[in-house]
Amino acid sequence: MATVPSFSQFPCKTLLSSPSNSKHQSKPPILLPISLLNRRPQVGIAVHRSDFKVRASDVNDEWGPDSKGPGGDVDDEWGPERGSSSSVGEKEAEEAIESAEETERLKRVLADSLYGTDRGLSASSETRAEISELITQLESKNPNPAPNEALFLLNGKWILAYTSFVGLFPLLSRRISPLVKVDEISQTIDSDSFTVHNSVRFAGPLASTSFSTNAKFEVRSPKRVQVKFEQGVIGTPQLTDSIEIPEFVEVLGQKIDLNPIRGLLTSVQDTASSVARTISSQPPLKFSLPGDSAQSWLLTTYLDKDLRISRGDGGSVFVLIREGSSLLNP
Repeated sequence: MATVPSFSQFPCKTLLSSPSNSKHQSKPPILLPISLLNRRPQVGIAVHRSDFKVRASDVNDEWGPDSKGPGGDVDDEWGPERGSSSSVGEKEAEEAIESAEETERLKRVLADSLYGTDRGLSASSETRAEISELITQLESKNPNPAPNEALFLLNGKWILAYTSFVGLFPLLSRRISPLVKVDEISQTIDSDSFTVHNSVRFAGPLASTSFSTNAKFEVRSPKRVQVKFEQGVIGTPQLTDSIEIPEFVEVLGQKIDLNPIRGLLTSVQDTASSVARTISSQPPLKFSLPGDSAQSWLLTTYLDKDLRISRGDGGSVFVLIREGSSLLNP
């Protein structure tokens, strides 16, 4: 602000102020610049005759109404707003990294917990509770909350690692057929043709075969698909060239030693090889499935490049791992 002596260089008007008290001595008039008197909307002038105080407010200058001028808390490219935004971005990036690391840890812990449960058949109640808790935690961290909007992630072959669907337990139980076991349960999805291929592969000492279903699916919501099974396929048995007999089998809790019959099976080995080539050349058996009863829906609650968690219409949960993923080798 200019000092009073410098006012002499501007044209001035005389401002008279009547004394508020007769006891005050008369004083010479005060000269103020015309330029200041004419800026009434921008400048407020307060004059006190006792000590001549001048107060200016709301002065708009070249630094703007909210600025404090040079040397005063001006927000520029190094100011607090830019710094605050940068720090918030760094914090969000750190939180995202920590969340991704925690998700990978939970996936590995889940895979370890599934090991030895025979897809859930032999899991204890305590293990089931632990698996259920891990599944819930992963679902809360789902990186693709609308999986049906990223159908390409569903493409490929998925291996069933765990299920709570009791309808599969008789199939998985080895006590029904001690010499035949379920070798693999898989699901192959093609999002371009909207098809699903479910397959169960059985393996025994003499042959391996499979049962599969072909289905179509429709997207009903960002998470839900409706599945309609159209065809069942019984694969051609693939007889093994070399017969492998286990040392024992377990039937109703009793172990039966198979070593005495190993010699008898040796003479059958050459015949089995010939029969295997003949049967394997036959086409698989296909049959249609009833339309009304062969429908269900699935809700995908977690999906990434390695792991998929789905829930069925009966409340069952399915944990599937993509073929080739390291999660299959805990």
